[in-house]
Amino acid sequence: MEKIIDEKQQGNALVMQPKAGNGKKLMIESYGCQMNFSDSEIVASILAKEGFDTTQSLEEADLVLINTCSIRDKAEQTIRKRLEKYNAVKKINPGMKVGVLGCMAERLKAQFLEEEKIVDLVVGPDAYKDLPNLINEVEEGRNAVNVILSKDETYGDISPVRLQSNGVSAFVSITRGCDNMCTFCVVPFTRGRERSRDPQSIMEEVNDLAEKGFKEITLLGQNVDSYLWYGGGLKKDFKNASEMQKATATNFAALLRMVAEAHPKMRIRFSTSNPQDMTLDVIEAMAKYPNICKYIHLPVQSGSDRILKAMNRLHTREEYFELIDNIRRLMPDCAISQDMITGFPTETEEDHQDTLSLMEYVKYDFGFMFAYSERPGTMAARKLEDDVPEEVKKRRLTEIVNLQQKHSHYRTQQFVGKTVEVLIEKESKKSDLHWSGRTTQNTVAVFPKEQYKVGDFVNVKINDCTSATLIGEAVGLSE
Repeated sequence: MEKIIDEKQQGNALVMQPKAGNGKKLMIESYGCQMNFSDSEIVASILAKEGFDTTQSLEEADLVLINTCSIRDKAEQTIRKRLEKYNAVKKINPGMKVGVLGCMAERLKAQFLEEEKIVDLVVGPDAYKDLPNLINEVEEGRNAVNVILSKDETYGDISPVRLQSNGVSAFVSITRGCDNMCTFCVVPFTRGRERSRDPQSIMEEVNDLAEKGFKEITLLGQNVDSYLWYGGGLKKDFKNASEMQKATATNFAALLRMVAEAHPKMRIRFSTSNPQDMTLDVIEAMAKYPNICKYIHLPVQSGSDRILKAMNRLHTREEYFELIDNIRRLMPDCAISQDMITGFPTETEEDHQDTLSLMEYVKYDFGFMFAYSERPGTMAARKLEDDVPEEVKKRRLTEIVNLQQKHSHYRTQQFVGKTVEVLIEKESKKSDLHWSGRTTQNTVAVFPKEQYKVGDFVNVKINDCTSATLIGEAVGLSE
């Protein structure tokens, strides 16, 4: 659940340069977290070798793949609506094949194929290399399914096709799966156990992106802080590794240092962090290297120790505060964002007040806040009754959102009058005369275009702000 879902991106269809020219057309739509968007690039790369060009037009597609998310019920409902739409088009174009990828495929495999008969193939997150075989099965008239979760698949050997990229920032996947059994979350069941990707292949991908002119990368994983490479294998099996393997293992702080030193002119971000796994050496590495962005997404989910325990979050409120204090001590200018779930089973008014007081202590820069929705198959669904009434959830969520709004504004106001470095990413949504980019703290800044261009690092003097955006003017290129 520790994953940022960017609402603006949902359902985007990926497009890359046509190469194959043999006329097979693939449409791939992604929903959910950044991990899914990154996986879609891997799928596009695998299928490009099979002669598939991407298209955004459903009508001309031979193969339609939908990369799905199971985090919340709403996400699954959206995907069901899309599948209905595909099936309407299928009546006109019976040759079109439809496949479901990702987390929902893992969760509802049999249902999609047998009960509802709405798709031709179902492919889980670890089976994308099997796509060419599965497509052959479908073309010969059989349904195809592969939802086997792998202990070692990291797709480290596949160079993702950068789809819909702004050419400035890219995602590099470093871990897959998750070992933290938070009781509300489906990820361990849909993405399997945690494993890390070979640092060598990560460095090769980063070097390739630098050569192509990318200015910023985000190291991506369900839980990046527990990155651990000791020659392959699951994180949980590290205890059985040889002394040599243990002595030469690469942890997340070491990986961060490697990337930062190799490309001092490139900005480095990472997502998502887990409080219990974030060690001091990670914070020290961030403080040491100016090109590692001063921003941490640090989901807490609740401010109440009792609820944290019920969620099986392996940290307490006190430990979380200690982590926040360490971050503030070593990087006073670091931005911190949150994920928060309100209305978890048995949550009382007192628990809710604990969450609000935790927010007052941290004063997050921004956050992702949700009312609890029960996910089938999770421990919470099996063991806990969803007993907080809907209207109570709504009211508590509103209080959390309003407080966050206040804190966000407080944080952006700190920048007014200062000059900050911004990496230009794109034109501003509201005005084609302005650029939009982000500061090292991940805050969006907009300013008049003048002679600057996408990909430039620019010093921007901030004159005004809203609760989410800095407004200023460029004063020159930065170093």
